[in-house]
Amino acid sequence: MSKNFQVKVPLTFIWIGFICAISFMEAWLKFKAPGITLTLGLGIGKLVFAALNKMEWIFAIAILTELVYLRKKILVKHNLFYFVPLLILFIQSVWILPALDLRAQAIIKGETLTPSNLHIWYISIEVLKTICLGIFGFKVYTKDV
Repeated sequence: MSKNFQVKVPLTFIWIGFICAISFMEAWLKFKAPGITLTLGLGIGKLVFAALNKMEWIFAIAILTELVYLRKKILVKHNLFYFVPLLILFIQSVWILPALDLRAQAIIKGETLTPSNLHIWYISIEVLKTICLGIFGFKVYTKDV
């Protein structure tokens, strides 16, 4: 791979597109469709967010692979804006998404649950992840870090 050919810029912005399309649009919009019940919407959401999580890992690993391949030092200040989203993705994968899946499954089974802040956490760190990815993509595009 030539140093001039880099996939981290397009992958970063495609990753942002996936997050915006799914987390910030599809997640709430599906419940406005005619005939979509809470149970059906939660079932769709579980499938869509599992797929999004897999795609995010593909983007994250591809970008990390390129960072390792192209640079001797990847732990530089500029890359902090990549590593924060990577940490957030890890937290979402091992804690928040599994917890939300359990809640969704319980609701699908008809259980009544106490309110939870998990969605607030998810949305908050999703916004942070998107902002950091945007800064990372812009820095990489303009400075070739």
